[in-house]
Amino acid sequence: MKLTSTELRYIALFESITGAVVKDCIVDEEEGRIVFVIKPGDIGMAIGKRGTNIKRVRDFIKKPIDVVEYADTPEDFIKNTLAPARIKSIHITEKRNGRKVAVVNVDPKDKGIAIGKAGKNVARARLLARRHFQIDDVIIG
Repeated sequence: MKLTSTELRYIALFESITGAVVKDCIVDEEEGRIVFVIKPGDIGMAIGKRGTNIKRVRDFIKKPIDVVEYADTPEDFIKNTLAPARIKSIHITEKRNGRKVAVVNVDPKDKGIAIGKAGKNVARARLLARRHFQIDDVIIG
């Protein structure tokens, strides 16, 4: 996993404002946002009281930001990427062609949350699952 100088600058800024430890940063040009993956347990610190830290970072960068808490297992990590949607189960399978696919079973009431406006939440889950766990696709079921 290589980070660009821009991503490294964003990490330094985010850590100095929030005090949370950043494990990864992705400048998502397609969605026009920056995604920070932070150390497990630092989510509260990253967000701040009533979201003050997130707002300060967003105001400084002038772009929307997403914060996802890292997890050691692909299932827990995908669950974190789709929060606050309630996930019933996640099954990761490997297809014959070698592609890994995560099928996520979501509470029917939360399907819209998991997918997100114009599919941006599931796109974030795909991007992060591919980058951290070599999972080729995330399907919401």
